[in-house]
Amino acid sequence: MSPAAGPAIETDGLTKRYGETTAVSDLTMDVDRGTVYGFLGPNGAGKTTTMRMLTTLVRPTSGTARVAGQPITDRDAVTPHIGYLPEEPPIYDELTGREQLEYAAGLRNLPEAESSERIESMLDRFGLREDADRRIEGYSKGMRQKVGVIQAVLHQPAVAFLDEPTSGLDPRAARTMRETIADLADQEMTIFLSTHILPVVDELADEIGVLHKGTLVAQGDPEELKSRAETGEARSLEEAFLEVTQETPEAEERSAEPSIE
Repeated sequence: MSPAAGPAIETDGLTKRYGETTAVSDLTMDVDRGTVYGFLGPNGAGKTTTMRMLTTLVRPTSGTARVAGQPITDRDAVTPHIGYLPEEPPIYDELTGREQLEYAAGLRNLPEAESSERIESMLDRFGLREDADRRIEGYSKGMRQKVGVIQAVLHQPAVAFLDEPTSGLDPRAARTMRETIADLADQEMTIFLSTHILPVVDELADEIGVLHKGTLVAQGDPEELKSRAETGEARSLEEAFLEVTQETPEAEERSAEPSIE
């Protein structure tokens, strides 16, 4: 089943509460197909909760959202069209890298010949071919991250949610990761990218959303965000990020409340 027409991701008033704590509040946004959307925010801003809602792992308290044209309340309709890399990739230490990817391909019902070709191509791209038949328990954090990314996009989903995809990677591997993300977007895959490494977002993102204490406080392309200074002068994305997430006295009082990532 092909994804329905319309934005790749659309939310309207999406909210998640845990008891008295609001993790995400009234989130409304659209993400165009085939774009890289940089999703930024300080620790505890609600980024991971948002991604878990959009990937059907957590049910919202209120509001609505659609991913690849499907309502997130219908998990069976959404999951064929998405890939998800959480901060800790879901991989099995007792398997080899190749076995892990073959297992992931099987879960997605990919034809064996097709999945084999894609696996070999991605192993080559990420420099994992020589280690593909070693058990994952002997992999470094960066190697585990590579396997996690490959299995998230192996089935060529309409939307890939990537949480800190360059975590643990050396500079060469991080460059390969950025090139891969750009290539996937060129192939009209939508990438929802959450990371604390702002130069990665500045380089790759077509649009950026900044979440702060569960609320979307800024949205626009990188140049728009960098030009929001009161002086009107060009700034770095880091300076723009720090400005839109600066604490007010009221926010500092609230910061003592429990935070949920």
